[in-house]
Amino acid sequence: MNHLPALPFLLPALSACLLVLLWGRLRAQRAVAVVSVAALLAVASACLLHTSDGGARVYAMGAWPARLGIVFVLDRLSALMVALTAAVAAASLLYALRGWDTRGAHFHPLLQFQIMGLNGAFLTGDLFNLFVCFELMLIASYGLLQHGRGAPRLRASVHYVVLNLIGSTLFLVAVSLLYRVGGTLNMADLGVMLAQAPRAQWPWIQAGAGVLLVVFLLKAAAAPLYLWLPGTYGAAAAPVAAIFTLLTKVGVYAVLRVYPLVFGASPAADLATTVALPAALGAVAAAALGALSAPSLGTLTAWLALGSTATWLAAVATGAAGAVGGGLYYLLASSLATAGLFLLTDTIARHRGAAADRLERAPPMPAARLMGAAFFVLAVALSGMPPLAGFLGKFMILQGAPGAPWLWGVILGASLLNIVALAKAGSRLFWNLEPPPPATTLDRRLLAAPAVLLGLITALTAVANPVVGFTRQAAAEALDPGGTRWEVLGAGPSAPRTGGRLPAPGGREAAP
Repeated sequence: MNHLPALPFLLPALSACLLVLLWGRLRAQRAVAVVSVAALLAVASACLLHTSDGGARVYAMGAWPARLGIVFVLDRLSALMVALTAAVAAASLLYALRGWDTRGAHFHPLLQFQIMGLNGAFLTGDLFNLFVCFELMLIASYGLLQHGRGAPRLRASVHYVVLNLIGSTLFLVAVSLLYRVGGTLNMADLGVMLAQAPRAQWPWIQAGAGVLLVVFLLKAAAAPLYLWLPGTYGAAAAPVAAIFTLLTKVGVYAVLRVYPLVFGASPAADLATTVALPAALGAVAAAALGALSAPSLGTLTAWLALGSTATWLAAVATGAAGAVGGGLYYLLASSLATAGLFLLTDTIARHRGAAADRLERAPPMPAARLMGAAFFVLAVALSGMPPLAGFLGKFMILQGAPGAPWLWGVILGASLLNIVALAKAGSRLFWNLEPPPPATTLDRRLLAAPAVLLGLITALTAVANPVVGFTRQAAAEALDPGGTRWEVLGAGPSAPRTGGRLPAPGGREAAP
């Protein structure tokens, strides 16, 4: 059996356990964390390579039947998300090694548990295990949010924890409703059972799908459930905020993964498209207005993180393969740029004295031209201006959804407001200065992590053609998951439950 689909989950799990045993030995923890993230980068690269020819790799732990056991599914979409997690985690760790990991006792094991939860959510093929990975990811994020302590982080964590506990409760309610109808929580198996459910069960299916969508939209910070995000992300430590850029992406990923696979042939097939698009566009507009009025660079970046997630959700909600493929490409660029800007914000705040990251006049920073250049490139990528990958991603989203005037209007309008907000921030930070110059010097090693992310954004732009081809194929597989369903169930013990016949790729019927 090929164990590759389980490695992105098991590697950080084992590393986190080892790091807990090394409590109090910072140098040993740093060494283990660096080796673990380096190994994860190699595993993520192998996942991309093994899925480049299409199809899904299924790993059933303990060789249990799919409807009973833990199943990991590795395809193009999950491989992309694992690779993105590895890249952002590497940059976050690299920045934390410059001193942030000394401000709390458990940063390194919590970071590994966070990675474990993220990768588990991207790889699992079971709704209940998706809930478990959500909880693992969220519990780690509760601890990471408090890293560095302080009253602002404590206040932000109260709202964050309460809202996510509500979401977790609703998740369990949705899972119970769907299990009542299908008798299974394996996504592929459940999709078959819901498609064959009698009309008397349709209200239960629609109720379960509706509650589940509320949970995913809460995780994705869609309108009107987004108010928790700016305060939470703005208060978090820089390396924590960088990895937090992926938390809301899990909610959008869940919509893209679950609804075509589980509900694609059920009475709730159109629910996600109907509800998610206005919620996404509302969040895009709110994020642009919030960025325009942000008092600090950290808060501005938090609003931009919300806009990035909402734009991807809008692309997914169109249900058009071209828009979803463009949205995946945009996701890669915007997530890297947002994480880079969070890290750069901390570097700027360290060198502006009492002004920190507030958008107000302050003495000039050391190496202001260097930091200004990094800010400019990240601003171009985040606002969707040419020629970087953010522009290409937004262009493909709009090109893939030509019959959606509201989508065009909101995304283009929000992009204009984001350009104005970033231009205003840049002028306050680097041009509107007051004497005298500071006596401090810049620790250029702090720019290493943002530089890595800038390099990845540049690489995405330089090799756009093959990457776009990969994202479009990933989108097509996610929207038409017959092949994934067949890989999971085609030869498994679950087949007799559907009358001995399963939907094969392309909608045909085939015997197991």
